[in-house]
Formats: sequence, C-alpha cells, structure tokens
Amino acid sequence: MDSNWIHDQSLSGIDPRKLKQLSALAEHGNGLGQKELLPFLLAAASKSEKQHMNFSSAETQMILSVLKKNKSPEEQTQIDRVVQIFQQMQSRSRH
Repeated sequence: MDSNWIHDQSLSGIDPRKLKQLSALAEHGNGLGQKELLPFLLAAASKSEKQHMNFSSAETQMILSVLKKNKSPEEQTQIDRVVQIFQQMQSRSRH
C-alpha cells in the first residue's frame, strides 16, 4: 500500500496521533490475506478501544474515501466488503 495516503489534505482534521496509529496498523497489516486480515483488524480495534483511540464515523468515512482514491472498482468493492465484514464481526463481539 502506498503510504502517501496518510498525507492527503482531506485527513487534516483527524488527530495526528490517530493517523500515526492508523499508519502503523496499515504497515503491519500490509500483505495479509482476508483470513488473516479480519482477526488482525479485530485485535487492532480492541487495542485502540483500550487506548481510547476510537475513530468517529465521519473520520472512518474520510479515511475510506482516501484509501479508495485511484483504486479500480473491483478494489473499491473489496475494501467495502472487508469493512462490512469487519463491522459485522465487531458488533457480534460486543454482544
């Protein structure tokens, strides 16, 4: 993944600590397959929650928009699919 996305101007309103954490997460998760990615994301979300570093819905949408830039329609669909599965798994783990 190209690391320049973190410098996108549309992310300038997000706390730099959150962006740093997100950048580290992206670096560690780079190259994981879908089977490895979902448990990795759940563990990262749990860790972020414990550190009180949660992303608002608006922040999440901004980040996803930046990540989808210059991606093929298929790659954009795959991102949406992973996010949807992650959200479903996260909501199940809270019940």
